[in-house]
Amino acid sequence: MNRIAAFRTAIVAAAALALSACGINSVPAAEENAKAKWADVEAAFQERANLIPNLEQITMSSAEQERQTLNQVIEARASATRPEIDVSDLSDPQQMQQFQQAQNTLGGALSRLLVSVERYPELRSQENFGRFMTQIEGQENRIRVAIRDYNEAVRQYNTTIRTFPDTIGANIIHGAEPMVPYEAVTEGAEVAPELNMRSSAGNAPTATGANDNASDDLDAAAVN
Repeated sequence: MNRIAAFRTAIVAAAALALSACGINSVPAAEENAKAKWADVEAAFQERANLIPNLEQITMSSAEQERQTLNQVIEARASATRPEIDVSDLSDPQQMQQFQQAQNTLGGALSRLLVSVERYPELRSQENFGRFMTQIEGQENRIRVAIRDYNEAVRQYNTTIRTFPDTIGANIIHGAEPMVPYEAVTEGAEVAPELNMRSSAGNAPTATGANDNASDDLDAAAVN
């Protein structure tokens, strides 16, 4: 009886191993990992968009030209928060391109406004402006890290569904399609901007290219 039980156990183990080797388990596991990383990307972009109203309050006292640029940021924010990619659409290049374009439009408008506002010492010297610049720099870094992690998860998933023997289960059982990585529409869009925070009053500049650990501490900063 013990031999029969041991034989059955061996058969079950061999069958499970065979199923796993054919992509039954590995393909959905890789897919779910990529979907989770995409959720992190969307959350990082949403957190950046949530900072924009703070900038709006800070720049209201600036010149008319900067208010016009601010309006462009506000309009771009509305567009950037509108398109959402369902996880079932991560294999659709057109959906991904639309999302990327909206986020890069907001990032470009925001960068232009920050560069423009830096001409005003009275704004740069404000404590809440300094806090905002620190927060936005940290958030851009989070976005960059989230995109990097998502693209790596997509690479692993796409490799899994194309590699034997996983490709058997990927095509016959799951009907898996390659996922689309996030590619910057404009060069350098995934790189956190370098911001000059030295004011005419001699304030020390904030560090550019904040590291991942330091960026986690930025959540505690609140804009007055």
